Amino acid sequence: MKRPGGFDQPPEPAAPAGGRSRRPGSAPERGSARTPERDSARTPGRDRSPSATPAPRQPQNAAGSPRARPAKPTDPVQLARKARQAERREAAREARLATKDRKRYERAEIRRFTARTRARRIALLTTLGVVAAMVVLGLVAVFSPILSLRTIVVQGTSRVDPAAVQAALEGQLGTPLALIDNGSIDAALAQFPIIQSYSTELVPPGTMVVDIVERQPIATVQQPDGSYLFVDAAGVTVSQAADRMEGVPLVVDGGTELPNPTFENAVEVLLALPASLRAEVDTITAKSHDDVTLTLTGAAQSVEWGSADDSERKAELLAALRQLHGSQRGTFDVSAIDDGIFRAG
Repeated sequence: MKRPGGFDQPPEPAAPAGGRSRRPGSAPERGSARTPERDSARTPGRDRSPSATPAPRQPQNAAGSPRARPAKPTDPVQLARKARQAERREAAREARLATKDRKRYERAEIRRFTARTRARRIALLTTLGVVAAMVVLGLVAVFSPILSLRTIVVQGTSRVDPAAVQAALEGQLGTPLALIDNGSIDAALAQFPIIQSYSTELVPPGTMVVDIVERQPIATVQQPDGSYLFVDAAGVTVSQAADRMEGVPLVVDGGTELPNPTFENAVEVLLALPASLRAEVDTITAKSHDDVTLTLTGAAQSVEWGSADDSERKAELLAALRQLHGSQRGTFDVSAIDDGIFRAG
């Protein structure tokens, strides 16, 4: 049997598996032969020739097969349904916005109508806070040892020893200033008869100032032994001496038991006299309430004063009579303020 290529030609060798067979001497297949120029122009692993344009990538599903894109609806019913859904979404969004605006407006109105109530509440809370703070500060001032008495200062004394007064008040040391007992202070200072009155001033953090007013002698009373007692208007002895004190009138026939009616009548007139005239009185005699006689110093002159009534007008009348009669020996009678007279002798 004649071979296609001739009987005299040897048979063609079998093509290797997976390859292509070609005849010896035949032209290489297109695209199978590679030249160095083409190899250098190719990117390894990928053909970059202009003719090789990659196909567009198709969407794939989970199995890897291409996924078909959903087709746009063309049914009028579906389009209407879509439009209604979009309208409902827009209406819901507008309703939400309107609800937010309404709630915002309601909150603003509530704040506006409750502003006065909130202001009163704030004022009440502020007042309560201030009161609570004051209470706390008061408790601290009362019970805190920081504000306890540590120093006692005595002022206004001339006849009383300040150290003695401080010693009498030592029992108050260590006591909080707000708890100092005034009754205890009264009892401690009662042992000083010359103290007429006193006042205390608390100076934080721990000082008490005691301002003392001493009794001042207004009259002199002679004792049976010849000594003199200098007493105040209440008959309390301020001091005692063997000689008289200048400027303190002597109460004549007043007795030694004080107080007594004669002494009280004399003191009433002495307190009514102007200070300048009282300093010129040497002795005073009070036989009764309406019969008080003064003896002036430096001149042999006496004054029938009468009662303590109208003492200021009587003093003016006496000053006018003394200008007329000078230091002439005699007696001035001013008991009747409308008819003052001078009796020489």
